[in-house]
Amino acid sequence: MSTSSSIIKSKTIWQQYGSLMLILGGIIIGALIGGFAPAAGKAIKPIGDIFLNLLFTIVVPLVFVSISSAVGTMANMKRLGKILGSTIGTFIFTGLIASACVLIWVNFFSPSAGTTIELTGGEVGQAKTAAELIVSSLTVSDFSLLWNKSNMLPLIIFAIIFGFCVSACGGNESPMGRLLNNFNDIIMKFVDVIMFVAPLGLGAYFANLVATYGPEIVGDYGRSMLVYYPLCLLYAVIFFPLYAFIAAGKQGVKTMVKHIFPPAITAFATQSSAATIPVNKEACDAIGVPKDVSDLVIPMGCTMHMDGSVLSSIVKIAFLYGIFDMPFTGTGTYAMAIVVAILSAFVLSGAPGGGLVGEMLIVSMFGFPPEAFPIIATLGFIFDPAATCLNASGDTVASMIVTRLVEGKDWLVKAVSAKRQNV
Repeated sequence: MSTSSSIIKSKTIWQQYGSLMLILGGIIIGALIGGFAPAAGKAIKPIGDIFLNLLFTIVVPLVFVSISSAVGTMANMKRLGKILGSTIGTFIFTGLIASACVLIWVNFFSPSAGTTIELTGGEVGQAKTAAELIVSSLTVSDFSLLWNKSNMLPLIIFAIIFGFCVSACGGNESPMGRLLNNFNDIIMKFVDVIMFVAPLGLGAYFANLVATYGPEIVGDYGRSMLVYYPLCLLYAVIFFPLYAFIAAGKQGVKTMVKHIFPPAITAFATQSSAATIPVNKEACDAIGVPKDVSDLVIPMGCTMHMDGSVLSSIVKIAFLYGIFDMPFTGTGTYAMAIVVAILSAFVLSGAPGGGLVGEMLIVSMFGFPPEAFPIIATLGFIFDPAATCLNASGDTVASMIVTRLVEGKDWLVKAVSAKRQNV
């Protein structure tokens, strides 16, 4: 009897965590290959590139179809407004908390202490005005540009408007509504096929990262890593459970912990919020987040929900203040840092290492000399894995909060009950 029950239990554990174990195993093996056999790590880079390219090619149709079908088949437009309002409010709320945390942290642990970096020349480029940033962030000048993963926010806005028009012209009962629903099912099946090879793809990608850049993350930039990475870990350990508790109590915390690791690991390894969208959607489905909520929150979070990047931006600003012997103190300085951090995070693209625009923004708006740009760009590369990990996995937690605001406090209990009935 006990043997039978233990077998069932072991099968259940494998069913729940098997894919996570395989992904973790692939990444660990890849890191070991990159560390001990750099030539082999670089040689298997094409395997990782193929996997990442597959993720990237599915991102744009996934975002467009999921959002337009969610909006197009939503009979209650008040619900749409509530979801969008709750989403933006949640993003701002968590962003401000992240800003407060990092400002306290860098005052205790200076990221530039003991650093002796030689300033080298570099070009910052011409900074955009606030109006130009708004226009370029929200819109594109040609329809074809919508189908570029770097223009996620314009694509999201277009998909919302398109879905609203589908709803106004028949919604779920219209031929386009049925087509979008079927297309969405096909794309999610496509995602399942891609994720089947995730352990191999992520392992190869990580092997090349370690083989290529491993030696560069020590030395003068090591201090900044010792400040930033523990901060990210503490933020995730303290505030993710707190957000999940706000969303659904103790059960919400347990459910979040159970499903948060695949998105977090994928984001850390690929350094791309866009590439993590399919994994985030699977996590939300497993948690019980309503489809219309995750279809809106996850793609919007890819561009707008950047807690990790907010932490990163303020640490970079504090680092530059230290390098140039400027005091990082005062309410005005802190307020400016928060505004610039949120704005620079907002304009980040979904591509790996896509923070260069935000880094240019930091250098130009704080009046640092052009020599500061290579420094902050290097920091951006070093911080990117942890920042993207918080950004992307935080989207899953944000979806839970939005569901709480839209569905009420008992949403998770109802979701679990509905799953049991379906089984």
